[in-house]
Amino acid sequence: MGRRRLLTLVAATSLMGASAKAQPKPVRVGILSGEDEDIWRIVQENTRATGLTIEIVTFSEGNPINAALAAGDLEANAFQHGPYLQAQNTALGSHIVPVGNTYFAPIGFYSKKWKTLSTIPDGATIGVPADPTNEGRALKLLQSLGLLKISSEAGEMPTALDISENPKNLTIRELDDPVLARSLPDLDAGVVITEWAYKAGIDLKSERLARESMDNNPYINFIAVNEPDAHAAWVQPLVSAFQKPNIRAKLLEAYHGAIIPSWT
Repeated sequence: MGRRRLLTLVAATSLMGASAKAQPKPVRVGILSGEDEDIWRIVQENTRATGLTIEIVTFSEGNPINAALAAGDLEANAFQHGPYLQAQNTALGSHIVPVGNTYFAPIGFYSKKWKTLSTIPDGATIGVPADPTNEGRALKLLQSLGLLKISSEAGEMPTALDISENPKNLTIRELDDPVLARSLPDLDAGVVITEWAYKAGIDLKSERLARESMDNNPYINFIAVNEPDAHAAWVQPLVSAFQKPNIRAKLLEAYHGAIIPSWT
């Protein structure tokens, strides 16, 4: 092989290597399928101006998303609040941390059979989420509405076993989120997470009897990453791409005002 040809090959190889280095791997973000996909497509557009490329990875339910992040199959996710993440970190032995707020999705108390709280009958069957963090959240809402009381010894994540007073003799049914939302016609009422209520076609206004307050509420959703990545160069551009006016407007439009953007 001639010296000139050898130099040409070396130069071409060097250029290919430089080109590969200039194309960073996309940041894979795990989200729940549905309306959030439309939100994150706009986030993708927002990141292009910064040179960051993100890949949206959708899941039909929340349980596998943190496991995928902890395993390195994702760089970030955006679907959960603090108490849920705390429980998941304990269960998985993971070290996932929040890096920027997204929105607050207040859980609602819905019914297709009864129009007001006062008309819910004695012995009614009430559905609540089956996962510990959101079951506790649901029971706290029912307590705030005067429908039951939770034992003072229950801790931060009460379950139906921690109900100390049940004056209306309610039956509490623990159901997985998608099943709970779809089962509302068969229940007297249910405490349903906003995203699942929307997916199931529940009318977020006419069928809602009450919803939780945002005041001092720990259930604000956020973008999360593995702890070693918390200060990675791509994290702040990712968060900033979400926390923009066009995302705020799309959130309010997509969820008809039922979800509240949670950044300043």
